[in-house]
Amino acid sequence: MSKKPIKIRDNDPEIDREIQLYENPIPSRELILQVMSEYGIPINKDELIEILEISNEEITFFEKRLRAMVRQGQILINRKNVICISDKLNLIAGKISGHPDGFGFLIPDDKTHNDIFLSPREMSQVFNNDRVMVQITGQDRKGKMEGKIVEILERVNPLIVGRVLQAQGVTIVAAEDKRICQDILIPYDSDMNAKVGQIVEVEITTQPSFKSKPMGKVVSILGDYNDSGIEIEIALRKHNLPNNFHKDVLDEVNKFSSKVSPLDFKGRKDLRDLALVTIDGETARDFDDAVFAEPDGDNWRLVVAIADVSAYVKPSSKLDTSAADRGNSVYFPRRVIPMLPEALSNGLCSLNPNVDRLCMVCDMIINSKGKLVSYKFYPSVMNSKARLTYTNVDKILNQNDKDLIKEYSFILSDLKNLKKLYQIMLNAREKRGALEFDSTETTIVFNEKGKIDFIKPIFRNEAHRIIEECMLAANVCAANFLIDKKIDGLFRNHECPSEEKLENLRGFLSEFELSLQGGNKPTPKDYKHLVKKISNRPESHLLQTVLLRSMQQAVYSEKNLGHFGLAFDAYTHFTSPIRRYPDLIIHRAIKSKLDKKNFKLKDISKVAEHCSNTERRADEATRDVEAWLKCYFMQDKVGQIYEGTVAGVTGFGLFIELDEVYIEGLLHVTELGNDYFTYDKSKHAMIGERTKLSYRLGDRLKVKVVRVDLESIKIDLSLENVNAIPRQKKMLKKKFNSKRSKKK
Repeated sequence: MSKKPIKIRDNDPEIDREIQLYENPIPSRELILQVMSEYGIPINKDELIEILEISNEEITFFEKRLRAMVRQGQILINRKNVICISDKLNLIAGKISGHPDGFGFLIPDDKTHNDIFLSPREMSQVFNNDRVMVQITGQDRKGKMEGKIVEILERVNPLIVGRVLQAQGVTIVAAEDKRICQDILIPYDSDMNAKVGQIVEVEITTQPSFKSKPMGKVVSILGDYNDSGIEIEIALRKHNLPNNFHKDVLDEVNKFSSKVSPLDFKGRKDLRDLALVTIDGETARDFDDAVFAEPDGDNWRLVVAIADVSAYVKPSSKLDTSAADRGNSVYFPRRVIPMLPEALSNGLCSLNPNVDRLCMVCDMIINSKGKLVSYKFYPSVMNSKARLTYTNVDKILNQNDKDLIKEYSFILSDLKNLKKLYQIMLNAREKRGALEFDSTETTIVFNEKGKIDFIKPIFRNEAHRIIEECMLAANVCAANFLIDKKIDGLFRNHECPSEEKLENLRGFLSEFELSLQGGNKPTPKDYKHLVKKISNRPESHLLQTVLLRSMQQAVYSEKNLGHFGLAFDAYTHFTSPIRRYPDLIIHRAIKSKLDKKNFKLKDISKVAEHCSNTERRADEATRDVEAWLKCYFMQDKVGQIYEGTVAGVTGFGLFIELDEVYIEGLLHVTELGNDYFTYDKSKHAMIGERTKLSYRLGDRLKVKVVRVDLESIKIDLSLENVNAIPRQKKMLKKKFNSKRSKKK
């Protein structure tokens, strides 16, 4: 006799998805919420199990799903062990974002909600990045929502790196992450005899609450502030960056041969005779892209070969789990935290010269106007003919360096072909309206002792731009492939500026009698037209900076929303699978379709969010390290005078980028002159109340370095030749005396 079907589970709205993802599917989150909603009141767990007819074998997995729903803030289990729908309780789930001044915000999971202000009292029970449930309690004077924490869903800071403030009796540690304002108490027998000023790693044993400070124990002493490399050790722990590969991962890698086997050539197109070359920076060690161009009748053929990381890193392997967790490589000055072990990143996967390597190829035909005519993807085997640098290629193509021309004569015609195609693609870029702003990137140069020698700007030459255009073309083809073949993948989206930012931008531009066309949906061409219009104006740098800050942040998403800055209808990342996990996903998606297999990415929206978060994490960590190094470099510069440019304006002062050293320092509002200065956000300026004296973004100032604090990573400045405003003591006395006589 056949088993009677479970009707309520057969009606699961996401049953097909669950069947695809799990061998023995349990009720989806959607069905659980639907059943709870129809039940009408908070429900006991046993009642829910009975209604959904959860078998004994399924209970463990079902409870795991409920716990996941709690962490995500979809449901709440109260003190009576009754399950409630969070939305019904008007609770909002999200992540804590702390502020150094003690208050904080809830960043809601549901992006339709605005950030919610949390008072210092509320923040006293949580750390930065903890996940909580918040109930809205009202609004402040400015109309911003305020809330209180109802439930702490997840503690995400088991380890905290900090500096020892006190080491007698009870050891006190201040977190290096200034968004964590609570000092951590360490019992005398758990401090590993750490000394005042030392940097330690603390395991949290008691989480903070209204009633008590957080407590912990020291698990390692990292060293002193002056120790070489300490800044990186701090950043790794502060930002929870995985930096050691587990033995299981290394064991997997060790199974690979150090050379590509001819057995791996099966099903691949042999391009070993093609003059593919890599062009990278002098210090690069992981080469994931090689290029070749040649005329094809009236058109051009462009071949972009990318390291086939997917041939080695298989889904759900230990190696894959590790790479996904890291999300990307992190490039610090003097040190790289790779996404993949070096045996792969610098070895078997890297397109090193004169060795066979597996690769994925995007083979394109581009017409004389720079328009993509056709493209195809295929797996291949290649042999790079040269490891070139941007500097040398530029010297060959534009500086007529005879020695280099002679050395690389065997590929000289190929390099010239790349340049010719680049010029065609550059014209197409201009017509498309892709944006490009003037900005100065810097690199830190170290001496033999590991100390900073100097900081110098990085100038992009034509070779940089050649490679950039080649990579952009391949990435566009990959995005089009995903769309054309209707397969899962991650797009790299850069949305049009928000209406609020556009309104602020247009208000600022009006002061200069300038306007941005396009209404609420300006195009990249509208921005491009404005950039050209202001290029020769004296305030060009200021205007370009404000235009750039009106832009949204680029993110990964399973939905294609286009790339505003590059002026592409669809864009993704395909060209760097050695150092970016999204690129590896795209490779797998393309290969699956080529092999006529279905490609499904589990929890694709979560994967996209995770990759965006790891990218931001890496950016924050590298900024922290560079700020620390620059601060260290300035320690012996106190008293020196520099000219600089106002690079940022805040309510508490101006950030000045110093000429020659390319380092920012703070000119506090109290240093601006004998007046009360207020911050005008719309004008990006500090304006004097009496004098109307204005300091705004892009202004040139002469300043003195007055203090360098390595512990707080601050460089304080004072203004040279500040125009003193007379206090007019006599006038004040007259006013007060006049008031007194009237009272009498």
